[in-house]
Amino acid sequence: PWETYKADLSINVTKHHKPENYRDKFAYWTVQALKFPTHLFFQRRHMCHAMLLETVGAVPGMVGGMLLHCKSLRKFEHSGGWIKALLEEAENERMHLMTFIELARPQWYERALVFAVQGVFFNAYFLAYLASPKLAHRIVGYLEEEAVNSYTEFLKDLENGSFENAPAPAIAIDYWRLPPDSTLRDVVVVIRADE
Repeated sequence: PWETYKADLSINVTKHHKPENYRDKFAYWTVQALKFPTHLFFQRRHMCHAMLLETVGAVPGMVGGMLLHCKSLRKFEHSGGWIKALLEEAENERMHLMTFIELARPQWYERALVFAVQGVFFNAYFLAYLASPKLAHRIVGYLEEEAVNSYTEFLKDLENGSFENAPAPAIAIDYWRLPPDSTLRDVVVVIRADE
């Protein structure tokens, strides 16, 4: 039950899926190629970087859920619970974005960047999923690895004082059932665990 929810923080932040075949290598190098300009643009501006990450992160579950929904309708088959799981993942990533928007209070140009990146990524991911769902899911796996790495860097900067450890916003406290005196660090820890 929702009232008894407690975040599972037991994750291995060094876990990495080693590329095993051509599809894995293509997915890995695609994510690495996308990572370079993002790090160059944002550098240590973690809030803006997190907003962009979560904008992209919210797309795959929605695309996968939508396409599986249509496939289920066409074939008159059940999805085995995958539609619901993927849509819940999309909602979880959306809540990450809503939390960072609450914290960062983005300017109009940052919102425009989020809008543009989401438009491009949604269409590219949609086509990738149509071509190969396995490739699309592997891309998401590598994106999630990069998100964990990014949030780990964010935590390091919070812990060494390079970034202010502000109070957690109400949306995060409600969503993750955090204590009322939680801080930004607590929020980043639960978001990293979600990733």
